Amino acid sequence: MNVLIVDDEPLARERLSRLLGTLDGYRVQEPGAGNGEQALALIDELRPDVLFLDVRLPGLDGLQVAGRLCERDAPPSVVFCLEGDDVSLDAFRSSGVIYLQKPVQAEALASALRRAERLNRTQLAALTRPAAQSGLGPRTHISARTRKGIELIPLDRVLYFIADHKYVTLRHEGGEVLLDEPLKALEDEFGERFVRIHRNALVLRRRIVRLQRTQLGHFQLYLGGLENEPLTVSRRHVAGVRKLMSHL
Repeated sequence: MNVLIVDDEPLARERLSRLLGTLDGYRVQEPGAGNGEQALALIDELRPDVLFLDVRLPGLDGLQVAGRLCERDAPPSVVFCLEGDDVSLDAFRSSGVIYLQKPVQAEALASALRRAERLNRTQLAALTRPAAQSGLGPRTHISARTRKGIELIPLDRVLYFIADHKYVTLRHEGGEVLLDEPLKALEDEFGERFVRIHRNALVLRRRIVRLQRTQLGHFQLYLGGLENEPLTVSRRHVAGVRKLMSHL
């Protein structure tokens, strides 16, 4: 099987290449790629069977590269490579996709390669591509660029989305991140779990605790775990929220 390594650190590519050289049946396509754009070009040219893909890349990050691969008829199997302190590590553990922690160990490498031969492309698409683009169901995780790197947030931990100009704030159990995705697209994809309470806000249905009217006549919604952070409900959405709460 032909293997392509994508990592912006040459030493990391060399180390992984040496480890692969100790295994039978795999040929590393040298010298590998140092960024996402280069990776996509080499994949078109070399047609590797397996791609070792660093998540933190300059330009297109690893998740964006994987998302592009889902558009192709015969993409390579993907093994993500993460730093040991990567903020997305827990999310990768629960996602079902294949990943390795750096520095890569020989035993873990062999196990990842065995799994890569059986990789279900649907798993990769569900992790990286919005439903409207993948043609599949809603994503299981949402990726965002932060100062820490790439954060991969499980959908089950998302509390609400609030739009502000061109960005959307995603509030989750551990904090918040900014997304470069339209609120309408998020509503179309995750509408079964979230309800619109304002032209700029979607909230997780199962976290709704109470709807309260203020002395000034405004309506505020309280979510479990965010009792001190009420969200404004617009008048046009009050009836819909009340109807939903009657069935919770």
